[in-house]
Amino acid sequence: MNYTDALKLLQNGNKQYVANKQSGDYSPAKRDELVKGQSPYAVIVTCSDSRVVPEAMFSAGLGELFVIRVAGNVIGEHELGSILYATKHCHTNLVVILGHTHCGAVHATIAGCNEDHIVSLTSMIKEAIGDEKDEIKASKINAAYGREKVKPEVGETVKVVSALFDIETGIVTFEE
Repeated sequence: MNYTDALKLLQNGNKQYVANKQSGDYSPAKRDELVKGQSPYAVIVTCSDSRVVPEAMFSAGLGELFVIRVAGNVIGEHELGSILYATKHCHTNLVVILGHTHCGAVHATIAGCNEDHIVSLTSMIKEAIGDEKDEIKASKINAAYGREKVKPEVGETVKVVSALFDIETGIVTFEE
C-alpha cells in the first residue's frame, strides 16, 4: 500500500473513532491469518499514556498498525531501530510521530523535572521544544522534531508525518 492510501486509512479511521463507530478485525480468523506474518500499513510512534490508543483512534484491527510506545513519543535508538525494522522488514512506508494534548512527559519537561530516569525522556523533549511553555505547542513541536529526526533514516520511499491527538475531542491532526 502506498503512503497516501495509508494516510487516508488513518484519517478515515479517526473520523470513525470520533463518531464512535470504530471498526477493526480482532477475530480468531484474523489472528490465524497473522501467524504467517505481518504487513502493517503504518508505523505509529506515540506516547505510553493510557489515554492514547492508536488502534482505537484509527479504528484499526490486528496487523494493521506497527505501534511503538514511549513516554513523550521521543525517538531514541530503540525507537529508531523499531521504525527501521517495520519499514525494511515489514515494508511499511508511512511513519507517524504522534503527540497528544495533556502529555505528562511534556508537562514534566516544561516544569523542569529532572528526577531519576525520567530525565532520559525530559532531556530529549527539552532538546526538541527549547523554551516553549505552551504545552499544546510544545507537544506539536516535539512530534515535528521526531519527524525530522526520522526522515533521513528511512529513505525517500517512506513518508514521515507528525500528528497531534486531542484527548478531549478524539481528533488527530496531521502535519507533513
